[in-house]
Amino acid sequence: MKIRLAISIAAITLAAPMLAVADEGADTYNVACVACHGSGIAGAPKLEAEAWKGRLEKGEETLIKHAIEGFQGETGFMPAKGGRVDMSDAAITAAVKYMIAEVSK
Repeated sequence: MKIRLAISIAAITLAAPMLAVADEGADTYNVACVACHGSGIAGAPKLEAEAWKGRLEKGEETLIKHAIEGFQGETGFMPAKGGRVDMSDAAITAAVKYMIAEVSK
């Protein structure tokens, strides 16, 4: 019984940071990113697999860099931090990871 409890506590402790990042990513997306990515404003890819196909090939690190620093692409424009300079790099990173996970389902 004590071993199961210890294993359960350990699992929760290890999973908590991953869940927090997922929650932060979804929260950031819903507060900020959805303004453009929800409707495709300025060429922002919606959360649809087809819209992200070419972007995903660039890799997570590049997508995070573009989201934080800004990027002018062939099909649209990503302002630095989506214009939300008040957001931390960590929040933007979590949002990008959230979007990648959503379109990769």
